[in-house]
Amino acid sequence: MAAAVVDPDFPCSLLLHIPFPTHRLAKAALRTLCVDEELSPLVKRSFSLAAPAQLVHSPLTSTEQLTASLPDSSLAENDERQIVLRVDYKATTNRMLRVAVNGFFESLGVVIQVMEELDVDVLHEKGLEGLEGVQGVEQGMTGITLTGA
Repeated sequence: MAAAVVDPDFPCSLLLHIPFPTHRLAKAALRTLCVDEELSPLVKRSFSLAAPAQLVHSPLTSTEQLTASLPDSSLAENDERQIVLRVDYKATTNRMLRVAVNGFFESLGVVIQVMEELDVDVLHEKGLEGLEGVQGVEQGMTGITLTGA
């Protein structure tokens, strides 16, 4: 496998893979997060969607992973298998990379929180998993529980 070319102006890099339950949610996260540009010219960031099968699960160096996990051009932009948000960060220093990624995770947290609270598919996917024994939750129950007043 050929090694990726390291940009001498941006030698520090990080590749993030964030899985979502559906393509629609991954695409919504991508469209929401890519609107905000990086505040510093010392950091570059790019977004893409990938299918889980496209991602490498072997112990490779970060350079090899970057090269091996690039999106397959044969997949269409709206391919339903693309449920993983890929974010590729490059920065001039490790400190700038850390600051940029910390800010990104804060924004990602807000996006996921909004999805959990407002999106029907996320609520449906979440279900009642892990709520056994919680007061007012019956096993096998789905839907909304109305408590009397």
